[in-house]
Amino acid sequence: MMDNENYSIAQVAKIMDAKAVLVNPELKIKKLLTDSRTVTAPDEGLFFAVKAQRNGHDFIDGAYQNGVRNFVVSEKGFTEKYADVNVLFVPHVLAALQHLAQYHRSRFNLKTIGITGSTGKSMVKEWLYQLLATDYNIVRSPKSYNSQIGVPLSVWQITANHNLGIFEAGISTANEMQALHDMIKPDIGILTNIGLQHDEGFDNCTEKIKEKLKLFESAKLLIYNPGYVKGIDMENLSIEQSFTWGTESTADLQVFERLNKNETTHLKAHYKGEEIEMTIPFTDPASVENAIICWAVLLALGYENTLISERFMRLSPVVLQLQLLNGINQCSIIHDHYSTDISSLAIALDFLNQQNQHNRKTLILSDLNPEGKETAQVYQEVATLLKHKHAGRLIGVGPEISAFANLFDKSSLYFETIEELIAKLPEINFNNETILLKGQDRFGFAALGKLLMQKVHDTVLEINLNALLKNLQYYRAQLKPGVKTMAMVKAFSYGSGSFEIANLLQYHKVDYLAVAYADEGIALRKAGITLPIMVMSPEVSAFEAMVKYNLEPEIYSTEVLTDFIKALPVNVQHFPIHIKVDTGMHRLGFEQHDLKALLQILAHNRKIKVVSVFTHLAGADETLHDDFTQMQVQKYLAFYHELLTVLPDQPIRHVLNTSGISRHANAQFDMVRIGIGMYGFDAALPKSKGLETVACLKTTISQIKVLKAGETVGYSRRGVLLHDGKIATVKIGYADGYNRNFGNGRGKMLVNGRLAPTVGSICMDMCMLDISGIEAKVGDEVIVFNHEHTIADLANAIETIPYEILTNVSQRVKRVYLYG
Repeated sequence: MMDNENYSIAQVAKIMDAKAVLVNPELKIKKLLTDSRTVTAPDEGLFFAVKAQRNGHDFIDGAYQNGVRNFVVSEKGFTEKYADVNVLFVPHVLAALQHLAQYHRSRFNLKTIGITGSTGKSMVKEWLYQLLATDYNIVRSPKSYNSQIGVPLSVWQITANHNLGIFEAGISTANEMQALHDMIKPDIGILTNIGLQHDEGFDNCTEKIKEKLKLFESAKLLIYNPGYVKGIDMENLSIEQSFTWGTESTADLQVFERLNKNETTHLKAHYKGEEIEMTIPFTDPASVENAIICWAVLLALGYENTLISERFMRLSPVVLQLQLLNGINQCSIIHDHYSTDISSLAIALDFLNQQNQHNRKTLILSDLNPEGKETAQVYQEVATLLKHKHAGRLIGVGPEISAFANLFDKSSLYFETIEELIAKLPEINFNNETILLKGQDRFGFAALGKLLMQKVHDTVLEINLNALLKNLQYYRAQLKPGVKTMAMVKAFSYGSGSFEIANLLQYHKVDYLAVAYADEGIALRKAGITLPIMVMSPEVSAFEAMVKYNLEPEIYSTEVLTDFIKALPVNVQHFPIHIKVDTGMHRLGFEQHDLKALLQILAHNRKIKVVSVFTHLAGADETLHDDFTQMQVQKYLAFYHELLTVLPDQPIRHVLNTSGISRHANAQFDMVRIGIGMYGFDAALPKSKGLETVACLKTTISQIKVLKAGETVGYSRRGVLLHDGKIATVKIGYADGYNRNFGNGRGKMLVNGRLAPTVGSICMDMCMLDISGIEAKVGDEVIVFNHEHTIADLANAIETIPYEILTNVSQRVKRVYLYG
């Protein structure tokens, strides 16, 4: 008989019908691993070499170095390389992972809720957890673990202690949902908002909805809004019962009134012939809709509305991503409000370990949710996790974690309350370190966060690191095996950040970084970036520093090459350089008439080593220039082969930029350079299809004025209100990077979901918007650009390019990095 939670490796092999080579068949497996960098408890882990955007077999060495000794593979050769490992051979590694999770799920008779939709899945899941945790021991998807890999990792968490599971399921193409259904097997189905996300993976929206509905084919109860499934015959679904919500009179829960007041929303609805009410502590449309879905779920489960109302007023905001911000005394602050359980702590610690800008790391951790486990077991698991993750200094907040101080490092500090910790901040003296705040709202971590964060004004540029990573993977998926990636992080990573972006790229194993000037590269080195860095505009005055910090220059002329060789110390040999060839851009680079002199220098000098030779395409994004592009490629190859006559090794070849990757796969060669595409823009793709928006610039309303028609606004009275109405002054101006050309209606911003045009001239620190007819108040958030009102829209309005909009955002604007 199997242990209820632990399987031996031999039992796992039998479940997956794997061909096994076992050195320790009785070893117990507790952890399923798919990422060689985020290993915990390696002696209990089973690594699945999944072939997704990258081949998991390429990372077996890394997993082995991190202590893993159990592997599921589909390629041979590993038993010969490692004599001390258990290896399971299967035809398809991902299918084996999913089959194991499906088997594990089948052993537990717990009620299960499955959630799918375009948006709102994670928020609904977390709010249902808050609303139902009093009545159930709940297991749920960590963060947004809803993919083909994420779902099996979520389902594997089920133990005999749980009596309710809440799992998300996300798809991006056809024929993906069946596998997720077979692992989750939901008794209750929830369909959230249906939007445009992932439309590109389907022929049309109807096909996408039908694919999502496959999650519910064996559900006993389905909760949905009929407005999201128009044109779908819901009678064909073999579901015993449905519960609908919406504004239509035919809905089981018909919401007929929404009233915003004092940061709350009061809802009225008809249900079973009666009028019922609900107040929720949120006002934004997405939160209101997701709260209504949760309201429908609890009514469908038989809860009385009075009890539901009491619980709803205690709902906490769900921040679905970690936030990385600048803190006091040169600190970096990671604020994780998401949840306090072991799974989310492990994810947050992985992000903490990505940060290399400071040598010192500190974790401030509150008491955790037990989630059905004994308290002692929870903190023993935390202690083990912190040891494996090398979490640095621990500061515990709360009576429970303080009571288990004996489990943690003796240098740890403990406080019963956040107030006690705040009182001791001057003595603790946080300085030049990365601090992870991981605490429950009831402990007051928001107040601590405000004290530790740098004081800046309300205009913020949010950078979604997950979206940036997905865009990087989008381009990587188009590359042939073995093609390297160089990520362009010049100009403060296109205005998005410095070490914050570079840390992510280094963690996800890009091969090279490129910066414009040496000081950018030096800053990255000081922040702990060890990747090779190419400097595109090396200056003679910076050569000494470049050698000191191992920064590799782009060499584009014999003069620069000669000067750089002279600057190299006597004892330096084979210093890496990159040769730039001008094949038609006519900006920088060697031309054909420079070749003879270049060959002479390279043939007789061993102080340098040419590690790459490249060119820049002038019109890779447009069909109109394809002949010119092919001519550039041919000129480049001819130049490259001439260089090979004097070089001892074959340098890396690279010619493709972002748009080149999308349109010229035949010229990938050895490496490609990914630039603006990582940030969601590609001139070669219609509306940058397939890419995600990375940046969101937001500000707030300072004041609202009511004006009469004909009254003027701003300097030189350039703005004139043509009608009676309202204007809002917002906290962004040309000193923040909001171009003066956006004045007098050429610029627009989103105010509570509606576009409001500018009025008058753009000032240095502020500008004015016409918000006539828009419900708004002082302090409301205003979106300058995001995924709806895009940087491309702004660029078109003033006849420029997205690069300029993004790179012009001033450094005085606070950057907040979102991850998870």
